[in-house]
Amino acid sequence: MTDSNGNSSSGPRGNSFWRKLKALLAGGSDKGLRESLEGAIKIHAAQNPGEAFGQEAKSMMLNIIEFSELRVDGAMVPRVDIVAIEDQATMRELMQRFIEAGHSRLPVYRDSLDEITGMVHVKDFMGWLTAKGGKRKNAKPGNPGLSIAASELSTTVRQSGLHREVLFVPPSMPASDLLVKMQASHIHLAIVIDEYGGTDGLISIEDLKEEIVGDISDEHDTDDESLIKPAGDGVYVADGRVDIARVEELLGVDLLPDEDEETADTLAGLVFKMAGRVPARGEIIRHGSGLEFEVIESDPRRVKRLRITAKKVDELTQSAPNAPD
Repeated sequence: MTDSNGNSSSGPRGNSFWRKLKALLAGGSDKGLRESLEGAIKIHAAQNPGEAFGQEAKSMMLNIIEFSELRVDGAMVPRVDIVAIEDQATMRELMQRFIEAGHSRLPVYRDSLDEITGMVHVKDFMGWLTAKGGKRKNAKPGNPGLSIAASELSTTVRQSGLHREVLFVPPSMPASDLLVKMQASHIHLAIVIDEYGGTDGLISIEDLKEEIVGDISDEHDTDDESLIKPAGDGVYVADGRVDIARVEELLGVDLLPDEDEETADTLAGLVFKMAGRVPARGEIIRHGSGLEFEVIESDPRRVKRLRITAKKVDELTQSAPNAPD
């Protein structure tokens, strides 16, 4: 059954979950809203046992409440993970960067990431290739292909005229405000600027959407399973970007106490916290659980790859000075 607005209802009028949710949100106070929503969901399920209420829908509604309190810096891609292209790079180099990154948008910078001038969208780049390319000789019917002169591919990104605008926002900006601004301006990429005007991070409209609907994976995304792999005899090789939760699940250990869960999300972040700095290649950081993290690859700003060795319980020492407090 639907009402006059086309909304679906089920059961008696007073038992409509959506009516209860609307009443909750109309209260004007965010205090305890998550708990109230969870309570309303439980009551609705108890009163309407035959009505399916998907876990995905429940999670999405709870995410909306959290999204209302989220700041831009809580969802941005940090500076060290930004993939960008210099404005003096050639179109040939831009093509290669798009292939390697698997992104649809690439920020364009002059001299350094602190001077981002705009972005290039892959659709605009493909349009440029099509416009500049001539039909290939001896092409097969139905597959004409393109032939682009080397001189055209030597054109710089700056000369190409493919620049689009980006937004510049502070890290403290509410994520919901940025989403509205992106929708209104039709500019779907923002650069997060620190107090000195430098680039702190990057955030796209897809990043904001994922905060509400959950991870949106595509064929270019790397899943956590490929970021940590067994190397035999209780040894694993892991990318620094792998989620701590994935490592905990795989190895059956608790790497961060509950009060410290907000301090690190990735394995690299955990090792940084344990060491109090970015450890150098070859360093071994020991955790109180008995795990040893050996840095395989790093640079002055981040840990890139690690070797994890799980020690036997009887080999553990009573104290672990490098374990998180």
